[in-house]
Amino acid sequence: MRVIILKNAAKVAELVANSFVKQTSQKSDSVFGLATGGTPVASYARIVEQYKSGLFSAKNITTFNLDEYVGLQNTHPQSYRFYMEQNLFNHIDIAKENCHLPDGMSDDLLKECERYEQIIQNCGGIDWQLLGIGRNGHIGFNEPGSSLGSNTRPKALSKATLQDNQRFFKAGMAQPTLSLTMGIGTISRARKVVVMAYGANKAQACKDMIEGPVSAKCPASALQWHKNVIVYLDQEASSLLELKEYYNLAESEQRILENIR
Repeated sequence: MRVIILKNAAKVAELVANSFVKQTSQKSDSVFGLATGGTPVASYARIVEQYKSGLFSAKNITTFNLDEYVGLQNTHPQSYRFYMEQNLFNHIDIAKENCHLPDGMSDDLLKECERYEQIIQNCGGIDWQLLGIGRNGHIGFNEPGSSLGSNTRPKALSKATLQDNQRFFKAGMAQPTLSLTMGIGTISRARKVVVMAYGANKAQACKDMIEGPVSAKCPASALQWHKNVIVYLDQEASSLLELKEYYNLAESEQRILENIR
């Protein structure tokens, strides 16, 4: 796990966006796994800026989102389809038929999850997976207690996640308590995983993910088993790491190696 500690959230957003664009230059038909929520908004804005500057084309890429709420229409302002269209899809040249999210309005949620897994497989798997991390250590909507080998499935949202996401729902607007989410096993099959986090409220979760034991209590800790993970943190999110000095040293050496190549 490569841990990159940066001075602020803006720098985190910048480097994540740069990683996305670099992936498109290395493989123009890359398959991306994408995240929603407050954390990646600034990165998506930077990706759009780079697209408008002519630095990449998205016409051949395919995307799969981590999750979607159950019971929200695509046009609902808090659906993740709506979020992705507003923050990314409507601003780049991606083919809309290549933008995949689980269907939270399906009449058969289990079959929908099987369908979603099959489409990912049919596309050759995910090349580059973006993740945020919840303050309880969740990735996607894989709450504490989730199976570390799980596939896409319906998942009840924890009290902590409901509280964190309540700010997105206006007074009187019903907030879903169930989601469809890629499983930890699904996420772990991505060839590269990029995690971004900032803010002091994510510090404990980041410590548990990076330095804690691999445990269902912190679903993100399963990423310790993955061979190609980069974690981008700001100073606040990294504040509880015991090996912070070593991570900074290791990153300095990594940059030297990259320049040698």
